[in-house]
Amino acid sequence: MRKVFVIDARRTAIVTSNGKFKSVRPEVLGARLLSSLRAEPVDEIILGNAVGTGGNIARLTALLADLDLSIPASTVDMQCASGAASIAIAFAKIRAGLADCIIAGGIESASLQPLRIYHVNDPRHEQTSVNGIVGGFYAAQFSPDSISPTAMLEGAERVAQSEKISKHELDEWAIESHRRATRSREILSDAIIPVDGWTIDNGIRDRIDHRLLDRAPLPLGNGTVTSAGNSCRINDGAAIAVLASENFIRRRQLNPIAEILSAASFGGDPQQSPRGAMSTGDFLLQKNNLRWEDLSAIEFNEAFAVIDVMFERAHPSLIDRYNRLGGALAYGHPYGASGAILLLHLIKSLGSTGGLGLMSIAGAGGVGQAILIDRR
Repeated sequence: MRKVFVIDARRTAIVTSNGKFKSVRPEVLGARLLSSLRAEPVDEIILGNAVGTGGNIARLTALLADLDLSIPASTVDMQCASGAASIAIAFAKIRAGLADCIIAGGIESASLQPLRIYHVNDPRHEQTSVNGIVGGFYAAQFSPDSISPTAMLEGAERVAQSEKISKHELDEWAIESHRRATRSREILSDAIIPVDGWTIDNGIRDRIDHRLLDRAPLPLGNGTVTSAGNSCRINDGAAIAVLASENFIRRRQLNPIAEILSAASFGGDPQQSPRGAMSTGDFLLQKNNLRWEDLSAIEFNEAFAVIDVMFERAHPSLIDRYNRLGGALAYGHPYGASGAILLLHLIKSLGSTGGLGLMSIAGAGGVGQAILIDRR
């Protein structure tokens, strides 16, 4: 088993949908990142994407970046966990000796998410409608039990109700996420590559408070606690990491920024998908005979604040190591790219402490992906 290192990681700004990147295709965002890399012999490109136009969008991205035509590319769809899954696949390939250098990550444009239509012979054709278009849908079906377009929100609400989590607790974490992200702008600035000159994460609110969150809509109706303020926004963005073997970095005298030690996928109840971040992290640590207390930094994707509250309740003494730079409640969640964004933020978070770090992300359908790294 060969050692695997991260030698570079970068991302675009994370931009609210229908904002600065509203007409920028996801493959263009990814190509901009690929073009920004120093020239290295790359064996393969693996990119996650959740709501694009389909096809092998990673190959299109590589071609737009004018990479050598001989470099293959493949696209991974694990929904929210796609970017992390792409990195895990790249890690496994290099560890197994199938490659020496792979660029992995994710690309997404919620702004350009296409409207799809079920085939007339599909029973779901008569069960869905978008703007009067029979059979139309935006969100894929994540569970055999539901084709609801708000399935993810409903899952977060189920978890909040079953755990007896109040709206005040959720809103407290939303405020804290924005506060931490506001303080961390400078830490991340050198990792953000401009697209059309833009480098600002425009979802961060410097002055968010309970009064503002009290006015946030409740998409699932009165009596619920999951609001537009304690759920992530939908966003456009891309992120990549360059993974390489030990032999590769020695031959080229490169200085890696982290070592990837292990990765794991895990499954759970698709009706309560936010639980996937914690359960997948637990699974990965058990595989490596580690405890949460052994970690110097922890990054969870904050698709919903319920994820933060569950972590705080389980590990109250570790909150100072958790999402130090803020999370998706502030930055936003460009689905297929978020796992790669988490890895980059985890590496940055370890910059001041060193040591072990873990990132974990829950995905639609009750799946999760986690990655364990070391930054000495």
